[in-house]
Amino acid sequence: MAKFTSDVQVLPAGLRSNVATPAVQVGAKASTVDGRVFRYCKAGATALVAGKVYDGPAAEANHTNIAVVTGTAGAKTITVTLGATAVTANQYAGGVIVINDVTGEGQTFTIKSHPAADASASLVVTLDDDETIVTALTTSSQATLVANQYNGLVIHATTEVAIPVGVAHTAITAGQYGWVQTHGPVSALCAATTGIGQSCAASDTTAGAYEIGDGILPVIGYAIAAGVATEYNPIFLTID
Repeated sequence: MAKFTSDVQVLPAGLRSNVATPAVQVGAKASTVDGRVFRYCKAGATALVAGKVYDGPAAEANHTNIAVVTGTAGAKTITVTLGATAVTANQYAGGVIVINDVTGEGQTFTIKSHPAADASASLVVTLDDDETIVTALTTSSQATLVANQYNGLVIHATTEVAIPVGVAHTAITAGQYGWVQTHGPVSALCAATTGIGQSCAASDTTAGAYEIGDGILPVIGYAIAAGVATEYNPIFLTID
C-alpha cells in the first residue's frame, strides 16, 4: 500500500518557496500551528499566481476505462492497453491506478513508475514498493490511470476539466515547485458578490476564481467576509 507519513515540517518562509528541484515529494502535506494546510506541488506550463484557484491535471479519456492485459495476484505490475493517446515515461508516477470494473473492481494501487508507450499499445505499470495486487485481474477487468493531482497544476477553467486542488500561496514559476493552500483562511480571487458564511465554489465564469456555490460546482470553502467581484477576499478553504 502507499506509505503513510505525518505532515512534513516547513518553516513559514518555506511556504513561499519557488524552486526548480523538489524539496519533498509532490503531494506532501504540511500544516501550520494555526490550522492551515498546504500541499507540495509542481506548476504546469503556466506560472501560478497567488490567490488564484488551481486544478490538478485533467483526466485523459483514452486512459480511462482501459482494458487490463494481465494482473496476477501477488504481482507488483499491471499491464493495460492504452486508448488512442500515448504516455510519456512516468507521466502517472506518484498517481494511482484504479480498477473500475469487473474482476478486482474497487481496488486502488499507487503507481511507482512506468515506461513511455505509444497510443493503443500495452503499458506495464509498476506499483509502489509496498504494494501487490490483492485480487487477480482478468482480461475483462477495466482500469483507469490517475495522475498525481499536485503534479502539473493548471488554473481552474470556467469549463470543468479537472478538480480544484488548492489556492496558490505564492507565485510559482512554470515547471517549478512550491506550496498551494488547501485548508484554512486564505486570500482568493472573487468572481461575484458573496455573503459571509456562503459556500464558495470554483467559478464557472472567471478562471482561477471562486463564486457562490450552486450545488453543482465543486465547493472549495466558505466566505469569511463579504466577497467583492475582482477582489481577493478571505475565504476558509475546505479542500483538504
